[in-house]
Amino acid sequence: MPAYQLQIKQVVDYPRCRIYRQFIHRLIDDRSIRASGGSGLFYYTVLCSFANFRTSYRRIDGISYTVYPGEWVCTLKELSQWFRTRFQCQALSILGELQQRHLIDFSSLGRGNVIRYKIRNWSRHNTVLEYNAPCQKDTGFFFLPVSIVTDLISSDRCSEMDIVLDLWVSAIYNDSQVQGSALGPVAYFRNGTGNPLVTYTELAARWGLSRATVGRVLKKLSALDYISLMSFPGRHGSVIYLKNYLSTMFEISDVMVDKEEVAMTLNIRLELPAEGCVDQEAPTMEHEVIVSDELSSVSKSHIEIILQKMAQILMAQGISCFGCSLSHYKLYPLSGDCREVLLPRARDQTVLRLGLAVLCGNKQVASFELTLNPIVEND
Repeated sequence: MPAYQLQIKQVVDYPRCRIYRQFIHRLIDDRSIRASGGSGLFYYTVLCSFANFRTSYRRIDGISYTVYPGEWVCTLKELSQWFRTRFQCQALSILGELQQRHLIDFSSLGRGNVIRYKIRNWSRHNTVLEYNAPCQKDTGFFFLPVSIVTDLISSDRCSEMDIVLDLWVSAIYNDSQVQGSALGPVAYFRNGTGNPLVTYTELAARWGLSRATVGRVLKKLSALDYISLMSFPGRHGSVIYLKNYLSTMFEISDVMVDKEEVAMTLNIRLELPAEGCVDQEAPTMEHEVIVSDELSSVSKSHIEIILQKMAQILMAQGISCFGCSLSHYKLYPLSGDCREVLLPRARDQTVLRLGLAVLCGNKQVASFELTLNPIVEND
């Protein structure tokens, strides 16, 4: 039988994004993020989170209502609480705007105290079951089309809630078409470049805000642990990684993304300190390091920097050996790189592949492959 390997991905070519209801309920309850005004993306997503995927019944004030797939029946008070509006008439106004955009249909029942709404084209993007049964509203997920998200984002100024959802829907994970997505879920706005780097000017144009407001909102979301914002010098721009994305979407452990590792993936130049300069904040290497004689061209300070950076990245991934004082390392060139000893003049122009072995006593417990890309500066 052929062997199959399960891969967890969120690819850029998929036209829909899976949204979990628990995530939407968490956003509704999070009062630190503003939802007022905006493009309507947050309000539309909230309505989708309560929509049925099969026929059920709901009783309100002694009256039983039949609710079909893609529909929901609720009180106007509940709707106002979900939308976080001060007055119930504001919730009705929001429904009217979404209906004018041909996204929903709604009607008022019970002298205006009960609202029945229907998501248009629900069955096109979500599964509809034929049997009757109660539908859970606090578990499971639904699909949100990326095209609708783009249309709503482009229609008006975005609220902070709209920005959170736009980043969430734009997240790509483990897709070879998008650089840096193998390191973690990264926000990529499908501009055809495959590069997640984005400037505040581009985000300001996308969200209908000023550059200063974009910077303030992103820093706020970073402080609230919704995103990891990595800014690079010059005109490179910034990269936005989503926090708690993997645990919510795939029920796996979230990963720590290192800025230096992202920079190397995106070919952004990293500066190493000059020979003899020691960073006072960098931890000193307390482990025994065995270096092959064939690596004599690599300075001791650079070897320490390489190992320190590897320790930070791998300890963030849960490999605790780098925090144990009893472990020691072996650094050696891999096959194919040993021939560089015979080519000393070309050594600085080649990619150096190193092997790193971690030993506990005399037993090897882990091994890693390092690739160092030299950067030649033009005078």
